[in-house]
Amino acid sequence: MKKWLAVLVSLSLLSVMAGCGGGGGGGSYTVYEAQILSDQPADGDIAYDPVDASYLITQGPSTVYFGLDDQNSHVPEYRAFLDFPLDGSTGYESVPASAWIKSATLEVYVNEVSFAAVVPTLIDLVSYPISGLGVGDYDSSPMATLAVDFYSSDQGKIVVLDVTPLMREAQRRGLSDLQLRLLLNLSADYGLIGIEDRPTVSVTAPLLRVYYSYGSGPGWGY
Repeated sequence: MKKWLAVLVSLSLLSVMAGCGGGGGGGSYTVYEAQILSDQPADGDIAYDPVDASYLITQGPSTVYFGLDDQNSHVPEYRAFLDFPLDGSTGYESVPASAWIKSATLEVYVNEVSFAAVVPTLIDLVSYPISGLGVGDYDSSPMATLAVDFYSSDQGKIVVLDVTPLMREAQRRGLSDLQLRLLLNLSADYGLIGIEDRPTVSVTAPLLRVYYSYGSGPGWGY
C-alpha cells in the first residue's frame, strides 16, 4: 500500500542541505525523488534454446524471466528486459536531463526462484527499441554492468537493488530511458528468476526510484 501511494505522489522534496562541498567551499542543493514504473508493453524476455539454436521473444508478459530453465530438456537461457522512461512520456515522474543523480534503486517483486539457493545475476545497461525486442538484443554489448545476487528467500518479496552506477551512466549519455537487461551471471550454472510485471498492480510492478539534485559550488557532483 505504501508503494502504491508513493507512486501517486508528484516530485517530492526530500531535504535541503546547505554548506555542502569540499575544501571548505560552500554550496547548496535540493534533493528530489522521482518514482517511475516500468513501461510494461516495452518489457519482456528472450529465451535462447541451445539445442535448436533458436530464440523465443515474449513481449509485455505478466512475469519476466531470466536464468536457466532446468525443467525444459533443452535448458533454455532467459534474459529479462525492463524499460523505465525518464522523460515522463508514460505519465510517471521524470528526471531532468541536467540533474545530478545522487542515487537510484530498482524494486522488483520476485515471483519465482528456482533450481538454486543463490542466483548470481548481472544487470546490464542496454538500449533496445521500445517498439519491440529483437534477437540482437539478447547478446548486445552493455554500456555498463552491475553484479547482484538473488536468493531463494526472496520469493514472494520485493527486492531493492542499488542501480546508481547504471542510472548515472544513462544520465551521462543523455538517454531518455533507463533500459536494463537481467541475466544469469556467467559464473553460475543454475537458477531461474521470475519478476512480476503487471502494470495494473502497481504495488508489485517494477519500480525505479531516482534521487537527484541541482546545485553549485565546490565539491558539487558525484
